[in-house]
Amino acid sequence: MSLKIQPNADKIYETERLIIRPMSLEDKELIFRLYNSPKFIQYIGDRNIKSVEDAENYIKNRFLPQFEKLGFGNYLVMTKEGNEKIGGVGIFEREGLDIMDIGYSLLEEFEGKGYAYEAAQKVKSIGMEEFGLTKISAIISKDNLSSQKLIEKLGLVFKKHVTLPGENEELNYYETE
Repeated sequence: MSLKIQPNADKIYETERLIIRPMSLEDKELIFRLYNSPKFIQYIGDRNIKSVEDAENYIKNRFLPQFEKLGFGNYLVMTKEGNEKIGGVGIFEREGLDIMDIGYSLLEEFEGKGYAYEAAQKVKSIGMEEFGLTKISAIISKDNLSSQKLIEKLGLVFKKHVTLPGENEELNYYETE
């Protein structure tokens, strides 16, 4: 797979209601709060972020290197109205997956308003149009029905069950056609 690597890893994108920009160290409080929310831990997993400093290190060691390597990664999702930081969306290189994986999570109070779909749709188009990805995948917990519906609405289709290296939960694996 040949990717169009873009050196501009600080580009800001917009949708009708959202601003989407690369995650940065200034987003450590949001990451701390988001990654410790009950739904994040239930559906995505405990990333062992027990302090704001842990969140800052996670951004430094996980998010920033992928932006440097590929030009895309985890983006902050903010509302245009009020400039509230509401979550994250991104395309990730994951061990055990051959195809880049789209993922998203929002603070609970912003769920159910269409923001995750709006942000994921934008990031999917960025990945395919700007970075030349020909396919995108998604992995979702079998019991996360709302995410399954969102991924299917994005045009991804269930293909199989997978278990990632070092994990024991079998996940639903989706892919663009």
